[in-house]
Amino acid sequence: MIPLRSTQRISSKSIATGALIAVNVLAFLYQASMSQYALASFVEQWGIVPDEISGRLYTLLTSMFLHGGWMHLLGNMLFLWVFGRNVEDLIGSGKFTGFYLVCGLVAAVTQVIANPYSRVPTIGASGAIAGVMGAYLIKFPRARIVTLVPIIVFITTMEIPAALMLIWWFVIQLASGFGSLAQTDYTGGGVAFFAHIGGFVAGMLLILVFPPQVRRWRAWNDAD
Repeated sequence: MIPLRSTQRISSKSIATGALIAVNVLAFLYQASMSQYALASFVEQWGIVPDEISGRLYTLLTSMFLHGGWMHLLGNMLFLWVFGRNVEDLIGSGKFTGFYLVCGLVAAVTQVIANPYSRVPTIGASGAIAGVMGAYLIKFPRARIVTLVPIIVFITTMEIPAALMLIWWFVIQLASGFGSLAQTDYTGGGVAFFAHIGGFVAGMLLILVFPPQVRRWRAWNDAD
């Protein structure tokens, strides 16, 4: 299933969401300009390597702006656009940026704790975006997500309840993450499931301390 848009209305421009997408795209274009050898060294330097994290804490931040390929980038940015705009509209652009970064940091730390001996660089915005999705679940559980759904050989769109989609997504991350722990001498590679888990839970909790923009939401309530 591929989310296309939310049915939840917004009343302001998605400045922070758009800016975060632009930074991720620019960073990836810079990566794409490198030779294969230079790119490997770049990712090694700026991505999270859990086994070496003590001397490279800055990578907890830089890693969330790097991606491993076009599909990795486009998938992450689509999810950020679909779920991020409503959360930004709720709490404001400045607070949303801080919220996004904190969720990304918590996600990165969670992945390091879960897989401390990995020497494979971890990159991607999905941990921070998982935080946005967790916040969306808490604040907009009754919204519906217009979703691209394959049915046998056909592809159609359906409106799926946001709560159902997000809870199902989180259950998959939990099952996959804890399933990976069963692997003997697991040292990394593949999807950073625990970054997704940590980011999602962080988003669910942190959004509770980010109050809505008072002026706009009061006006909406008065209008109702």
